[in-house]
Amino acid sequence: MNPKANEQYLQNEILSADPILLIRRLYEGALRSVSEARALLRAGDIRGRAREVLRAHAIVTELAQSLDHTRGGDLSRNLARLYDYLQRRLLDGNFRQRDEPFAEVESLLRTLLEGWEQCQAIANSAQEPLLDGDDDFAMEEPYERLSIAG
Repeated sequence: MNPKANEQYLQNEILSADPILLIRRLYEGALRSVSEARALLRAGDIRGRAREVLRAHAIVTELAQSLDHTRGGDLSRNLARLYDYLQRRLLDGNFRQRDEPFAEVESLLRTLLEGWEQCQAIANSAQEPLLDGDDDFAMEEPYERLSIAG
């Protein structure tokens, strides 16, 4: 495929994507970079590891900057603190050349991604028509369905 056509396709996908999907894609990208940084740490590739750590750090920065503290309340403030922690752990792992901080960041990112995947599933189910005789399900709050699914 033509690189410019691929770039245009990705740009169109991003501009028309569901916000939850975009957040999930950012988490997936950060996870790929952290996983690659861990592999490069084991391989002794300092330059490659640093590149992937900076990429993951930039993605987490983007996530932090996209928070709406006015509408997000405590959730956005807690996410901002968590993102700050993730960034510090990424830099610590890179500086000390240790896998433990990277493993922790990877685990936290996976947990966050799973949460967003559940949000996406709830949003998708809310758009589906109800099945006959399923009126009780329609009355549940989304967080109740989330706790049942988890």
